[in-house]
Amino acid sequence: MANDSLTPSDSATLIALMAEARTVLNTELVELYGIDVIKDRREKLNRLHLVRSQRSGRTYSHELTDEGWVLVQKDLDVSSPKARAIGGALAALHLNLLNRVLSRTGYHNLTEMFSRTDIAPPEPSANLELRLRNAYAALATQPGAWVALARLRPFFEDMPRADVDAALRRLSQAPDVDLVPEENQKSLTEVDRTAAIRLGRQDRHLLAIGV
Repeated sequence: MANDSLTPSDSATLIALMAEARTVLNTELVELYGIDVIKDRREKLNRLHLVRSQRSGRTYSHELTDEGWVLVQKDLDVSSPKARAIGGALAALHLNLLNRVLSRTGYHNLTEMFSRTDIAPPEPSANLELRLRNAYAALATQPGAWVALARLRPFFEDMPRADVDAALRRLSQAPDVDLVPEENQKSLTEVDRTAAIRLGRQDRHLLAIGV
């Protein structure tokens, strides 16, 4: 039977795909980060339903599944210093942090993000709404893009579900925020249904900020 334990290189692949937050060609992963999703790794990650791959010309494209998004925000083994892909995963995180997250959160650089102490901490409720906005910024390919709540929820496992739902309801009142149901209900997974929030008489599955 195939060994389905994740190696550090498998984990690095998941982290890079999380950082890109889109469908990525294998040739892009190699060119940008030195990460080559070879056949055995591709088949394993597909078999575990963590990555969705499909043939694209002479290469493959890869995208995290909902299960992959949940796992990648938990403990992953990246401990092996010999795993070349680890450096690529770190590069992916760094580049996407700079290009996508910083520009949407008011910080100008990483030093400011990690060292600024002149800003008073917001109230807990406002802080949770800010965390929601920042998590959305990390996942969205561009402002106004739809992000599934199933991808957002794992960022808030340290918070009571009721508090996160209350923050989402408050956030939904902002003029730049929209929470909508998934039109294609048949495409919903159990993870999607569990992550949904009830607003009015509808379950809402998708969040957009910057609309």
